[in-house]
Amino acid sequence: METIKKGENKFYMGKNETNCIAEINYYPNGDKEIDIDHVYVSRAFRKQGIGKIMVDQVVALARKEHKRINPVCSYAEKILTENEEYADVLICNFDEME
Repeated sequence: METIKKGENKFYMGKNETNCIAEINYYPNGDKEIDIDHVYVSRAFRKQGIGKIMVDQVVALARKEHKRINPVCSYAEKILTENEEYADVLICNFDEME
């Protein structure tokens, strides 16, 4: 598997930030929150759990910085809300809102 690299408000796999096979973009939202707004995995690498691995990178960052995550991206929302292991960093449990 490719090495995960940290870029400017993103983690990615590939040669560089503009030529990547997978990426997750996140942005600080105030001092205590991180918004995940985009997760991408190239078609050739889908169905291998890479998207979840990318989400896990932002989760680790949030835990390290004592921040919570707002999953703006629908894929990140699905991963974060369907797994109880992320409850400590998730801003809102979307299942409870329905």
